[in-house]
Amino acid sequence: MDTSDSTTGNEAAAQDDGQDGAGAKGRGWRRWAMDTRPLRRPAYRRLWTSTIVTGVGSQLTAVAVPKQIYDITDSSAWVGYASLAGLLPLAVFALWGGAIADSMDRRRLLLLTNTGLAVTSVLFWVQAAIGLDSVFVLMALLALQQAFFGLNSPARNASIARLVPAEELPAANALGSTVMQTGLVAGPLLAGVLIPVIGLSELYLIDALALCVTVWAVVRLPALPPRTTGERSSSGWQAIADGFRYMSLHKVLLLSFLADIIAMVLGMPRALFPQLAARTYAAYGEGLALGLLFAAIPIGAVLGGLMSGTFSRARRHGLMVILSVIAWGVAITGLGLTTNLWVAVAFLAAAGVADMVSMVFRGAILLSAATDEMRGRMQGVFTVVVAGGPRLADVLHGTVGSALGVRAAIDGGGLLVVLAILVLAVATPALRDYRI
Repeated sequence: MDTSDSTTGNEAAAQDDGQDGAGAKGRGWRRWAMDTRPLRRPAYRRLWTSTIVTGVGSQLTAVAVPKQIYDITDSSAWVGYASLAGLLPLAVFALWGGAIADSMDRRRLLLLTNTGLAVTSVLFWVQAAIGLDSVFVLMALLALQQAFFGLNSPARNASIARLVPAEELPAANALGSTVMQTGLVAGPLLAGVLIPVIGLSELYLIDALALCVTVWAVVRLPALPPRTTGERSSSGWQAIADGFRYMSLHKVLLLSFLADIIAMVLGMPRALFPQLAARTYAAYGEGLALGLLFAAIPIGAVLGGLMSGTFSRARRHGLMVILSVIAWGVAITGLGLTTNLWVAVAFLAAAGVADMVSMVFRGAILLSAATDEMRGRMQGVFTVVVAGGPRLADVLHGTVGSALGVRAAIDGGGLLVVLAILVLAVATPALRDYRI
């Protein structure tokens, strides 16, 4: 990796070396808890805090949209189709957004895209408040939201390596993921409580207000202009093609993306959660069951993040990705074998721990293996994989679940995850042998 990529973080790290050395022997159990070193960097701390409020707000919308669609259609398949409507704009704009993030000030791009997301949330609120009950309007708004998200995410994630030193990248990823996963816990639970009380429309409005907080936090970030090698930066299709060419020359990047595709496409059954809540777990209360199912994976991810000191210092990043995907598949298979809501929540929470470990090390592989002038484009591909995989899973699981039953869709997916990642691990030593 180019040593200039983390100059800002390394200068800050140098100031902390004495303090770290003096306290290393006395930390004891703290070495097993969350690694908070990146929070000493003021710029990273500002970026991190911008996710706290929106982590909850965005998940209110993430629950409200499939709930509203299921209420209109009474079909899990339509929940999956609606999710697919956001995939194409997500893919196109994430790839383009990655190229833009490598050619303009990333802070400015974050300001523009977060504003667009806030406006889209207001439109979600309007359609629900006036009672349109149109699946197609919801799908159009979802497509617009995902376009802005695609532009936003590469710039946000690519900025991290400019704010912390290389050795703190896993810890920074764990901190960011933990905050987002905390939102994934609190948001669905809060949605489950609020839907019977205030209705769906107000959930969208809360999300819009939360995004205003994000805009304010991003304003306080330092400028993040592009670093180039002397040639004029481009944000066109040639730049996107250069990104894919770069990725083809770095096999470990391709393999890390493929590992996540295996886990998410084959093993993410969230499109079936409304049906499970309405039928299988109706005795527990549909709202409670829906909130718990959506929140269970993030609960596990938060627990994993709080104990990230146990794994964030590991150096065999590729092997950690493989093991975590295997654990994910096993946990999802367990979910399909139980009819008890609380046991199901426990299996989903275990899957969440595995997902946190996978996210931390896949993110660290990307940030360490790519140079700064390519990080935006690599994060664009990363965004397509991370956000697109579950959307493909929504279609797959929604369709298979409607045709063959919920249990067959969940169990079959979990077992396929384990089989596919084992084949990948045996066939491709580049991933399992990668270390920082």
